[in-house]
Amino acid sequence: MTEEFKFIYEKEIWYVSAIINTINLSCSDKACEIAELLTQRFSNLTDDDLKKIAWNPESLKKVREMGKNISLSCNWATFIEYFPYHDENTDLKFNSLGFFEFEVEYFKEFPKKKESIDPSLIQQIPTVALEILKEYSNTAVNKYLFIDSESPIYVFIMSKESHPSNIEWSEENIKLHKKVLGNWTEVYSGQWPDYSEALYDRRVRHNLSNRLSELHYIRRNSGFIYMAEDNYKKFFSSYMMQFVLKPTAQVRSMLFALIAINESLDMLFVRQYHQSVTDLKVMEEKINNLKYLRGMIQTEMSLIYNELDYNRRQHYTSVLEHLITQFRLTEILNRINNKFEIFYDSMQILYQKKSEESQSSVQRGMNLLNWLFGFGILADLGQVLAIAVEAGPSQLFNYSVFFAINAFLLALLIYFVAIKFRPMKLAVGKTVDAVIFDGKGNVVLVRRRHPPFKGQLALPGGFIEEGETSNDAVIREIKEETNLDVKIEKMIGIYDKLGRDPRGRVHSTAFLCSIIGEMNLHGGSDAEQVELVPINQLENKDLAFDHEVILRDALNLIQKNTKR
Repeated sequence: MTEEFKFIYEKEIWYVSAIINTINLSCSDKACEIAELLTQRFSNLTDDDLKKIAWNPESLKKVREMGKNISLSCNWATFIEYFPYHDENTDLKFNSLGFFEFEVEYFKEFPKKKESIDPSLIQQIPTVALEILKEYSNTAVNKYLFIDSESPIYVFIMSKESHPSNIEWSEENIKLHKKVLGNWTEVYSGQWPDYSEALYDRRVRHNLSNRLSELHYIRRNSGFIYMAEDNYKKFFSSYMMQFVLKPTAQVRSMLFALIAINESLDMLFVRQYHQSVTDLKVMEEKINNLKYLRGMIQTEMSLIYNELDYNRRQHYTSVLEHLITQFRLTEILNRINNKFEIFYDSMQILYQKKSEESQSSVQRGMNLLNWLFGFGILADLGQVLAIAVEAGPSQLFNYSVFFAINAFLLALLIYFVAIKFRPMKLAVGKTVDAVIFDGKGNVVLVRRRHPPFKGQLALPGGFIEEGETSNDAVIREIKEETNLDVKIEKMIGIYDKLGRDPRGRVHSTAFLCSIIGEMNLHGGSDAEQVELVPINQLENKDLAFDHEVILRDALNLIQKNTKR
């Protein structure tokens, strides 16, 4: 065959998994917003958007043209309508699991131009789209939209034409055209011409189609569907969408949910041993909720296994078996089950420890009572009471002795109550936060490296160490997280509202600080990076904890001092 073989691009279907709070936002409205935002951004792609292909001016030009000629629509599809997920990182509650479905087509009005589209170009715009969705979901107004921004957007590419046409896709022809086909089956992988034969052999394995006129490939982050034109018209919408594409999106949503459950377990496991800010009863409630969510995913998986047991459609069962293997659902579920068992064992140890502490307190009380009985104090109290009620010249003295003994016993009672409730005092964590302005209309913020609020902007700060004053702590934390030397100007306030920190009861003292010396910002410790953010752009930023309140109070404090 002398003619060079190629597939002709037709269109794409994208999938993005998400967990949403439907009480606080409208899914259909968000889908429309996202479609409008992406279309607008794609029409004017910048060099920064396409920096991965900046070395190739020809590819830059082609992708920009694709962005200007994109047809894109977006819809929300609910998978599990009631999915009460509590994000331990952001301390936000959600109630629905599903996915956004995008229908994407380049050059819809100029179909001949589709022949110029190759797989190396296709991966660029979904990569840009993911970054746009990250920015979109990180705004305050969209905080109840938990998008899977860690996984690539799942891209299904459709083709209904090839040059030359009418090839029968036997194993022999698949291997013959494996270099061309392999670039379409793995959209996000490299497209270098000098890849080994073994790599292309791997890329063209597991064609799920039973027909010689079609190719069906489902990979971890992308899929490729080729159907002869007549088949495409008859069966793509009625069969392929329902029995290949939609199940892929649903299984990927299950994967996203399991990863979210797994990450929540990791956070709770670490938090479990920080009893200074954690209530074990609250921890137990959180674990039970995660078990419930795991059960919901297992129920959906059971439905898949039921299909495998009872469904006689060979192609559909092959797709389901492949999806379970491709997305490793069983392995992830087993890992989560093991974590639940470890968590249960460690909770029992902590409860036993608390029980022993309680028994120790009771034992101390019993020892003191034995001591009182040993000295006859209680017996003497009874005798003094009997004498005190009798008339006589010593009545005043007897009453004095009676009240003195009662005062002593009352003091003991207060002492035992203080011991009993001492753990409640210890259950309050003490932190510091700093508001630092640069004098040019910007505030210093850090992007958090660890949960809670991993990846979100926050004020510099952290826990006060043992034996440390709050003033010393804030200066140390600022240096560790931003590399800045500062001077404390004024205390803004103490913030102790219940629920301000998902880890438990944490009270923060906030300070207004000024920079000493040069500003050499460098992220460290718990800060992934440090940013100077214009004050007038804070309104759309979703800050961690209650740092928006602290910032507002700091600005009000400066305004009051300026007026004086």
